[in-house]
Amino acid sequence: MTPRERVLAALDHIEPDRVPVDFGGHRSSGIAAIAYSKLRRLLELPERPVRVYDIVQQLAVIDEDVLDRFGVDTIELGRGFALSDDDWADWVLPDGTPCQVPAWSVPEREQDRWVVRSQSGRVIAAMPDGALYFEQTYWPFLDDEENLDDLPGAFAESMWTAIAAPPGPVSDDLLRAGARRLRARTDRAILGLFGGNLLECGQFLYRNDGFLMRMAAEPRRVHAFLDRLVELHLKNLERFLGLVGDSIDIILFGDDLGMQSGPQMSPAMYREYFKPRHKTMWNRAKELANVKVQLHCCGGVRPLLPDLIDAGLDAINPVQVSCHGMDAAELKAEFGDRITFWGGGCDTQRVLPESNPSEVAEHVRRQVGILKPGGGFVFQQVHNILANVRPENIVAMFDAVNGYILGA
Repeated sequence: MTPRERVLAALDHIEPDRVPVDFGGHRSSGIAAIAYSKLRRLLELPERPVRVYDIVQQLAVIDEDVLDRFGVDTIELGRGFALSDDDWADWVLPDGTPCQVPAWSVPEREQDRWVVRSQSGRVIAAMPDGALYFEQTYWPFLDDEENLDDLPGAFAESMWTAIAAPPGPVSDDLLRAGARRLRARTDRAILGLFGGNLLECGQFLYRNDGFLMRMAAEPRRVHAFLDRLVELHLKNLERFLGLVGDSIDIILFGDDLGMQSGPQMSPAMYREYFKPRHKTMWNRAKELANVKVQLHCCGGVRPLLPDLIDAGLDAINPVQVSCHGMDAAELKAEFGDRITFWGGGCDTQRVLPESNPSEVAEHVRRQVGILKPGGGFVFQQVHNILANVRPENIVAMFDAVNGYILGA
């Protein structure tokens, strides 16, 4: 099987020739640039500039030699862009490691922190000295009356949507051409990152507490906001899939609906606010292109899975097995024939950063043994590999997957 065939078989609940592996196929399956620099040294790979494509999370572009070393079957659409040295500018990571960042999104030094400004000049994200990631500093609708007639303008002032990763600021023609070039040069499954967030967009604009309080106290206001938001998302979805739909295999939506202890809202509230809107967007994506729909959704979301599946979801990520109700064996038994678990392969909260390599390998073999049978599983560690993870543990994790595949 080719990598693409392997991933698509798993998504169709057909057990492929080996477990497909995702590493860096999207912005929640990657690796912090600090950890990536150490990983390349451990693997004794040629030195090259570490490129940080996601400024907020400090995520590295994973090079082809690493993808090949770990048998990775996926690639993100953004890897078809920002291929020229002119697209990158020199910067430095919090630990002092030299790196490069997108030339259109270079952080500025301000007193004892790094900041990112919107086009209007407002500071929208900051990383204080001693921190490893940027945090949001401005919420457009927190204090002012929201302007639903200018949602794009509000998002331009919000950290998560204003700081563009590759493809970055490209024209429609360049987006289409870059996607097709990537399709022609790789047999890996291509993930197109769309977003289409609903709950999280409310939190990006109103702040987490502000939007959750509005959901409880002002439902009419929230419905009005979400209706306008879906109009915008559908318009962008038509454009996006019109340009790249023939070049991608999976379209990735996002909405972190869960917490460590369970969902952020009740199943009833999910059905009221989000399910019908998710269903509209996900069904429309499948009408526009031959794609599978994946949702990046952190936390303990088991109570919401029946509704997510009913709304048309094909795969869920990252399968945060350390959260309440997210036991891999129970999830596989209850939902394994109806949804693909894209993740859950290695706990990044405790096991990957705190265990030794042999313990990591044993944990991975156990998780794969639970989730592999019958397809419906793509290996991925639970969310991004953080800066403090030892490179030996990363190698042990991926070698355990390959070892399990080979029957070792």
